[in-house]
Amino acid sequence: MSFQDAIRVCLQRKYADFSGRARRSEFWFFVLFSAIVSAVGGILDGIFGLRSGSYGGTGPIQGVLQLALLVPSLAVGARRLHDIGRSGWWQLIGLVPVVGWIVLLIFFVQDSHPANQHGPSPKNPGERHPQAPQEPPYPQY
Repeated sequence: MSFQDAIRVCLQRKYADFSGRARRSEFWFFVLFSAIVSAVGGILDGIFGLRSGSYGGTGPIQGVLQLALLVPSLAVGARRLHDIGRSGWWQLIGLVPVVGWIVLLIFFVQDSHPANQHGPSPKNPGERHPQAPQEPPYPQY
């Protein structure tokens, strides 16, 4: 999946879709997109003098952009965890300082598992788990 396809899927087709699966490319391209958007928001806050506190902090432009990306970020994270056979609720472990993020990083870099209860593998859409719901693969753009 290309960078543009990942953004299109995460922001248009699956903005708040917490079901199904996401390949590593979809997840990491969206993480990169979110980081770029956040950086641009921070730069704009700095240019317009909207940062608060002596260390900068999050300004209003950056804050609004991050809020807009919160739901699709959680959704693609849940779908990525589904791809390795874990529940999307595992994202809550990220609230544990340091250790939580390390655990999530390990989960997010793992390769796709074969078809499971969350659907067929996006890597090999022909495979099917006996209890997996039938889900069409990503459309070609």
